[in-house]
Amino acid sequence: MKRILITGAAGQIGTELGARLADRYGPGAILATDIRAPSVWAGTAPAEQLDCLDLVALRDAVKRFRATHIVHLAAVLSAAAERDPARAYRINMGGLVNVLQVAAECVCGVFTPSSIAVFGPDTPRDPAPQSTLQRPTTMYGVTKVAGELLCDYYHTRFGVDARGLRFPGLVSYTAPPGGGTTDYAVDIFHAALDTGRYTCFLEADTRMDMMYMPDAIRAILELLEAPSENLVHRNAFNISSMHFTPAELADAIRVHIPGFEIHYAPDPLRQAIADSWPTRLDDSEAREQWGWCPEYELPDMVADMFRGLGKRLARHGSGSAGR
Repeated sequence: MKRILITGAAGQIGTELGARLADRYGPGAILATDIRAPSVWAGTAPAEQLDCLDLVALRDAVKRFRATHIVHLAAVLSAAAERDPARAYRINMGGLVNVLQVAAECVCGVFTPSSIAVFGPDTPRDPAPQSTLQRPTTMYGVTKVAGELLCDYYHTRFGVDARGLRFPGLVSYTAPPGGGTTDYAVDIFHAALDTGRYTCFLEADTRMDMMYMPDAIRAILELLEAPSENLVHRNAFNISSMHFTPAELADAIRVHIPGFEIHYAPDPLRQAIADSWPTRLDDSEAREQWGWCPEYELPDMVADMFRGLGKRLARHGSGSAGR
């Protein structure tokens, strides 16, 4: 039976993943941790405050919980990382090294997400192959490439069962975005409901690889349970779902809110990051090795986002998304 400790559980992925893992394995089999106090974010699973940069505290939590797996989500995302690269390096690399070290000592499996950000402007753009040139131009991308290599090293040197996925941009209604370049694809829904208009920080025709969070969560669960002998690219599988521009997303929103307006005021930093990434990932290896297949396309995602946000607004008795 898996017993899973999650770091960064209060973030965009962790908010939904913790609940799904608790449903699958039982609430007592999950320990959700974050640097923030759990009184602010905790769900149904047991939760506690933990700084993954504190090696002693991390080791103690893993041993005390008798964890069989660590799902390491704590990280500084792309746009936030460019505002403070030194902090991003310290958190992204220091946290992962600690997790891998503890996993080696305690014989734990590890899941940690990678990103489309591992690729740079010299990578083939449509699609980016599973194995290709990785020369990112952002600190976030640098830490994710180094993280993939560290996971390979700890697997080869110490036998750690390290697994991971290269995620595209993720869209979700359950938690606020955390400083990524694709955040517009979450903010735009809140703005559509709040005011009926949105000013986008990317150009109208910026095509990006995106995924709806339910597909991302399902991919994590499927990879965690995939037979080890089937996995070649253990910690860095490309996965993909849909590819759209801000203008195309706005058109899909108008199906539900006909008068929705979008304007464009590109932010040079985030536009440069977006332009450096591929527009699509080749996920054929994930499909072949563990049966990956997305379920959501753009119209399905947009409809479900409005359903989910509508339920949240009704629970809070508010006419706006509270953003």
